[in-house]
Amino acid sequence: MNWSGITVGYALSGSHCTFAEVMPEIKRFVDAGANVVPIVSNTLMTTDTRFGKSEDWQTQLKAITGNELISTIVQAEPLGPSKLLDVLVIAPCTGNTTSRLANAITDSAVLMAAKAQMRNGRPLVLAISTNDGLGLNAANIAKLLVAKHIYFVPFGQDNPVQKPNSLVARMDLVLEACEAALSGKQLQPLLIERHS
Repeated sequence: MNWSGITVGYALSGSHCTFAEVMPEIKRFVDAGANVVPIVSNTLMTTDTRFGKSEDWQTQLKAITGNELISTIVQAEPLGPSKLLDVLVIAPCTGNTTSRLANAITDSAVLMAAKAQMRNGRPLVLAISTNDGLGLNAANIAKLLVAKHIYFVPFGQDNPVQKPNSLVARMDLVLEACEAALSGKQLQPLLIERHS
């Protein structure tokens, strides 16, 4: 697929342990010719963890995409009327973000961008990363699986013995899942064996 002329919204919610894994995937879009607009949660903007400093992640995102970060609801709101994004991916998409999205709560830049995308009937792609995907969040994932214009990056259990409720997407399939979503298709198979 030719990504030239396509604008990808790439949103990151607070699964800090996944940030290093998704940075190369963001670069894949850029290398393929897409314009990538980075959209980030408040936790990425404010929280340093053992997985990296907030400032370093922000710098890396700007360097990869060449664009400023959208980090507030006010900054994300115009994405609806402007119809800027051809496809929006939330990767990683935490259980917290999943539950809010499934219950129409818009309290972050990431969720405002998702709301704008759904308003426009354009594809929204979710790459889940949650410890309770087969727990309380299973109901929210189910709600989103049947929603129009919402697609998933294939996912599976990442550690079924020690974390039996945990689900994580194959982040290396984000671009392929977005490509399928732009054609109105869910990348298959959706459920995969994720653990090693």
